[in-house]
Amino acid sequence: MSQTTGLPSDPEHDPTASYALDPESARALTDRLVATTGRVVTVRAPATGQPLATIPQSDAGDVAEAFERARRAQRAWQHVPLDGRAAMLLRLHDIVLDRQAEILDLICAETGKARKHAFDEPLHVALTARYYGRTAHRHLDARRRRGVIPGLTRVEVDRQPKGVVGIISPWNYPFTLSLGDGLPALLAGNGVVIKPDAQTMLTALLGARLLEEAGFPRDLWNVVAGPGPELGTAMIERADHLCFTGSTATGRLVARQCADRLIGCSLELGGKNPILVLRDADVERAAEGAVRACFANAGQLCVSTERMFVADQVYDRFVDRFVARTEAMTLGGTADWGVDMGTLISQQQLDRVTAHVDDAVARGATVRTGGRGRPDLGPFFYEPTILEGVTPTMACFGEETFGPVVSVHRFHDEADAVARANEGEYGLNASVYSRDTRRARAVARQVRCGTVNVNEAYAASFASIEAPMGGMGESGLGRRQGPEGIHRYTEAQSVASQAVLRFAPQWGMSEERYARMMTLSLRLLKKLGRA
Repeated sequence: MSQTTGLPSDPEHDPTASYALDPESARALTDRLVATTGRVVTVRAPATGQPLATIPQSDAGDVAEAFERARRAQRAWQHVPLDGRAAMLLRLHDIVLDRQAEILDLICAETGKARKHAFDEPLHVALTARYYGRTAHRHLDARRRRGVIPGLTRVEVDRQPKGVVGIISPWNYPFTLSLGDGLPALLAGNGVVIKPDAQTMLTALLGARLLEEAGFPRDLWNVVAGPGPELGTAMIERADHLCFTGSTATGRLVARQCADRLIGCSLELGGKNPILVLRDADVERAAEGAVRACFANAGQLCVSTERMFVADQVYDRFVDRFVARTEAMTLGGTADWGVDMGTLISQQQLDRVTAHVDDAVARGATVRTGGRGRPDLGPFFYEPTILEGVTPTMACFGEETFGPVVSVHRFHDEADAVARANEGEYGLNASVYSRDTRRARAVARQVRCGTVNVNEAYAASFASIEAPMGGMGESGLGRRQGPEGIHRYTEAQSVASQAVLRFAPQWGMSEERYARMMTLSLRLLKKLGRA
C-alpha cells in the first residue's frame, strides 16, 4: 500500500498549507454565529492535529435568539415570489462552483478527507440548488385535485411553509449535509436554524456566508454552536420541523422529543450497507466500485459499504482484484488530488475502528489487507481493511463501524445472499453488480434499503437529486431529495369550493331521501369509472 508523508520538502508547494486558517478569515466566518456565552472551543485539523480556529459557543438562550431572528425574517420571506427564491438558489449554484477551491480547502482541513472525496460536497450542493431552483413551481404551485361532485366541487392543494426548520448536521459531510438539507426548506418559504457538529463548524459557517452572497437574507439562516446534549433539546423545543443526520441512538431521542411536541422530523441514521456481487458480474468493475463504496472518506459515509456478499463463481477472482486495488491506494494527510484516502476524524472514531478489527481477529477473522493504524501519517489514520471469516459473534458483523473496514462473504445461492443482506435492523443503501442489469434490478427490489444502486457504489442514487434518499428500519424516517425532500418542509392545505348544490337536503328533501340520492350517485360514479 503506497502512502504520502504529508511533509513535502518544498514549502512553497506544500498542500498542507491549506490547513492553516488565518485569524481574520476565521473571525469572518465565526461572525455568523449566534453565540454570546464567551466560551470558545479550539478545533483542530484531524490530519495533522494542528489548531484551525477557536469557535464561540452558544447556549439555550442563543438558540432562542436564533429562532426569533429566523421567525422575523421568515414572515417576510414567505411572501417573496417563488421565482425570486428560485433565482437565489441558481445564483448559489454558480457561487459554489466558482468558489469550490476555497470550499475544498476548508473541508479537507476540518475533516481530513481526501480532496477527491471532498469534491463530492460542492458537487452535491450545486446539483441540489439547480434541481430545486429549476423545479420550484412543480413542487410548490397550487394543484387542482378532483372534487367530490364533478363540475360542482373545486379543490386546490396549496403548500404552506412550516415556519422555521431546525437542522442538526454531522461532521462527515459538513457542507452538503447542512446546505443540502436546508436549501429546499428555504425555497418552500421557511427560515432555518442550524447546529452543525462542533468538529466542522467552519465549513458550515462558510455555507452560511455563501447563502448571504447569493441574496438570501442574513437572519433567515442562523447558526449556533455547541454540544448536541446541551443545545439539541432547545432546538427541538422551538423548531416547526427538525432535520437530523447522525446515529440511530440519538435519532431515537430526537424522534421522541419531536413526538412530544407533535412536530415532524426527518432522520437519516445508521447503516450496515451491503453489496451483492452476482455470478455474472464484471469482476474488474465490481472491484473498482467496491474500493469507492468501502473507503470513500475513510468509510465515514452513511451510505458506505461494510458487508460484501460475493457469488462462488467469481469470489476468488473478485477478492484478489479487490485486495490488489485496495493495496494500491495512496493514503496521506495532504489536500492535493493525488491522495486516495485521508484520515479518520477523531480519536473516538479510531478507537471504534481499532476495536472492531481487533475483536474480529481475536475471534478468528482473517485480515486480507490493512488492519493497522498509521500514526506515521497522522494521529487518526487507519489502513483500508478487508476481512474474511467474519461471524455473528464479532462486533463488526452487525454493528456499524463507520470506518474503512469491510467484511467479505461467499454465497452459493442468490436467495440466501439477499436474505443475508437483509439481516439486521438497518436499511439505508445497497449495491448489486451484474452484467444483466434487468436481473440486477429485480434482485435490487428484494433488498430492503431506501436506495439500491446497480453496478455503482452509491453515487447513482446520491447524485440523482430528483430521486428520494433515506432509510428503512433503523436507518431513519423521511426522505431528502426529490419532491419528498421539499414537501417535508410544507403543510398541505386543501381549499375547496362548492357551487350550486350543498351537502345537505334541499328543496324540502328529507334526510332519508337525501341519503338514497347520494347512495345512487356513488354507484353511478363507480360505473362511470370515477375515482
